[in-house]
Amino acid sequence: MVVNNLNKLNREFYSRDTETVAKELLGKILVHEIDGNRIAGKIVETEAYLGVIDKAAHSYGGRKTPRVEIMYGKAGLSYVFIIYGMYYCFNVVTQKEGIPEAVLIRALEPVNELDIIANERFKKNYKDLTKTQIKNLTNGPGKLCNALKIDKRLNGEDLCNDNLYIEDNNENFNIVTSNRIGIDYSEEAKDFPLRFYIENNKYVSVK
Repeated sequence: MVVNNLNKLNREFYSRDTETVAKELLGKILVHEIDGNRIAGKIVETEAYLGVIDKAAHSYGGRKTPRVEIMYGKAGLSYVFIIYGMYYCFNVVTQKEGIPEAVLIRALEPVNELDIIANERFKKNYKDLTKTQIKNLTNGPGKLCNALKIDKRLNGEDLCNDNLYIEDNNENFNIVTSNRIGIDYSEEAKDFPLRFYIENNKYVSVK
């Protein structure tokens, strides 16, 4: 599948209810243009984070540190942070400016520049990957950032520009809703049904 920069999502798409945006990002195409290449993947799994009322969100209770300042900015900015000192996570800022909410992109299905993606993840060409390696290319937030060369330098990137962006993509599928993953510390928020994924897609991180 080759993506074309014809239907880039605009600011209005992101400037809405976070849960709605998280669902509607499914099936869309995340593109990173770098070194003359268009590395891309279809979004197959997301999680919504609801800011000041959400104990799993970095901005819970109105927390405003240099790390989370981006979340208070305009919708359509990228929020990239690092976990365990080694894995990057890519988020899309949503809502109106001043409301610190975002959507975590949890998994992608690779669709473009497959050899680049394979080399970033496993130092191999795509045709040389095992079935297990193919499944594990981008089926997690850290993996997809590695595959698409997304790191802290892209924190605050405007997704309405031409470097890192998301394109519309018309496709029919069923959406599965579940609790979010890896946030057992967040008390009642760990049970919020704010994780969404495309049913039967093999690149979803956990089914």
